[in-house]
Amino acid sequence: MSAAMERHRNIGIIAHIDAGKTTTTERILFFAGTIHRAGGVDEGTTTTDFDPEEAERGITIYSACVTTHWRDSVINIIDTPGHVDFTAEVERSLRVLDGAVVVFSAVEGVEAQSETVWRQADRYGVPRICFINKLDRTGADFVRTFDEINTRLCRSAGKEKHVVAVTIPCRLAGNVEGFDPDRTIVDLVDRKLLVFDDESNRWAMSSHEPPDSLADGIEEWRTKLIDTVCLFDDEAMELYFADGDIPAKQLRSTIRAATLQGQLTPVFCGTSLKGVGVQPVLDGVVDYLPSPLDRPPVRGTDPAAKSEEKSVVERAPDPDGPFCGLVFKIVADKHNDLYFVRIYSGTVRSGSRMLNPRTGKKEMMTKLWHIQADSRELVDHDSAKAGDIIGVVGLKGSVTGDTLCDQKSQIVLEDIVFPETVISMSVEPETSAEKDKLEAMLARLSLQDPTFTAKVDPDTGQTIISGMGELHLEVIKNRMEREFKLKVKVHKPRVTYKETISGEIVVEGLFDKETSAGSNYAWVKLRLVPKPDVVGIEVVNEYVSKDVPAIHREALKNAVRDEAQTGVQGFSMTQLEVHVVDFKHQAGVTNETSIYAAVAEAFNSALQKAEATVLEPIMHLEVSSPEEFVGNIQSDLNSRRAIVTQSEIRGDFHIISAEAPLAKMFGYTTTVRSLSQGRASYSMEPLRYAPAVDLPDYM
Repeated sequence: MSAAMERHRNIGIIAHIDAGKTTTTERILFFAGTIHRAGGVDEGTTTTDFDPEEAERGITIYSACVTTHWRDSVINIIDTPGHVDFTAEVERSLRVLDGAVVVFSAVEGVEAQSETVWRQADRYGVPRICFINKLDRTGADFVRTFDEINTRLCRSAGKEKHVVAVTIPCRLAGNVEGFDPDRTIVDLVDRKLLVFDDESNRWAMSSHEPPDSLADGIEEWRTKLIDTVCLFDDEAMELYFADGDIPAKQLRSTIRAATLQGQLTPVFCGTSLKGVGVQPVLDGVVDYLPSPLDRPPVRGTDPAAKSEEKSVVERAPDPDGPFCGLVFKIVADKHNDLYFVRIYSGTVRSGSRMLNPRTGKKEMMTKLWHIQADSRELVDHDSAKAGDIIGVVGLKGSVTGDTLCDQKSQIVLEDIVFPETVISMSVEPETSAEKDKLEAMLARLSLQDPTFTAKVDPDTGQTIISGMGELHLEVIKNRMEREFKLKVKVHKPRVTYKETISGEIVVEGLFDKETSAGSNYAWVKLRLVPKPDVVGIEVVNEYVSKDVPAIHREALKNAVRDEAQTGVQGFSMTQLEVHVVDFKHQAGVTNETSIYAAVAEAFNSALQKAEATVLEPIMHLEVSSPEEFVGNIQSDLNSRRAIVTQSEIRGDFHIISAEAPLAKMFGYTTTVRSLSQGRASYSMEPLRYAPAVDLPDYM
């Protein structure tokens, strides 16, 4: 069984938008023999972009899972979106993946969303390899992109991480006769020229001995590779000093070990659209990225533990161990919703009942499916085991981030943390008769998308939907009309403001009442501290007592987070650290209801005492423009209260990095096109919440 798991790879394809993720995935599936004709993004015929919205826009919106095989290994691939509005899809994918392929455009280099997905991979400790794509494009620069990966990603903030090239464009080694330089790369590990035919020959790859004219250039880059690799392997270093070389097999082994430890990132190159360099990437997935056995045991808490010390538990990737899995995605289906589950330990069969520790209820896993983009098939032998990513039908009360486990061996895995929404707009059905349908539909969409929320404004009665950007909400609106056949009226998007408190507050809350069901008691003391570096609400348990059941501690955290949804000014709260200073309970009397009531009492007291600070979302903006339009673009940014943080030249384009309030950036797409005759482009992502400078009239 362990041998089978050793040949298992769960990987994600991640990148900035338009770097070539989906095209790379499509070529991977083609070369692996999973599909017999490679589709195209422009034609809307790719395997993983199967949603009508994706096909129309030519971008990935939803993460899609496919399975393929290469060199006797099973590779589960999740193709993820590159647009920042759909970053939740990347977040939940990286939470359950073992490795990743990061795709970069050789023209644009490291872009804003490249840094975002890299940080997400860092947060979950996901080993990765890189693929520098689009080498055939005008302005492509492998060396510049390689250096940016090294300086901006691997070595930023003093990190002791290194990047090494394992394949390079043949042009870097020198001039060569008889080979098309756009279709030839150098394998530095094996010292081979890899030549790729055109599409008429199904992009066949052949290996050749390099001519003498390339020897010096190849050795220069191979020496850089070996020098870096030797930093992590004393045996390899001694061999290199003794023999002047390291055999290819040992070199791969050393690269793999350092990659699994997060110390090294191998870099490949090519042009996926033309089928160049993709097979070596597949080899790199097998050679350098981890199997489930190579990853550390997953950690969680025991909900039945009586003390903090006993609550931390681990699960090794053992198919014979107690079952443990994480729900990381939910997809609406015509008949039954499909729940994506990563299995970390144990084995499960169709019809099994597993516990959801959050709800305390058992869930029926009626059917288990292997997911292949927009199709599915029942799992082999009607069972799935540790290391598998499957689709499950039959769950009723589970949501994204929930754990499913064996009732006799309970565990709660770390939840998935999603970014806060930054934009809102009101929606209403065209007829009042469809109000109930709208509410049910929004509840279902919220279940599927953790970065989408819907609520009714108590003052106006309007239904307010919130998301990550204008495109995100536009896609949601289109789904309402396309999938649910519901026409809605939408109003102008608005910024989602938040609030925090201006100073530290200590409050108490008591619930001590007799009800028909019996006595209820709970007392809590909270300390609220504003923290600009905290996203959302962070609950800190200062009061550690061995006699407080884990279920009470969890209820305290949940109650605090729920009560913080509405602050002094009516906005949800953020940048707030809530310390549980003291807590009193009584056996048989304290329950979830009394804990929630006590926390609510404490927060009501806090809201009466606190001074609120309204916060607005600040965006990180990166504009790429020809030099002649830079002046106009910068003037426009100044008028939008933007602060330019960096300006640099990359190839023929000027890159402007800035921070700007979202409230001033509506309609920027049209503006930047007008200012540059359609030649400039930009990307924008949430950066932080900061005190609002000016508030709109409607507030």
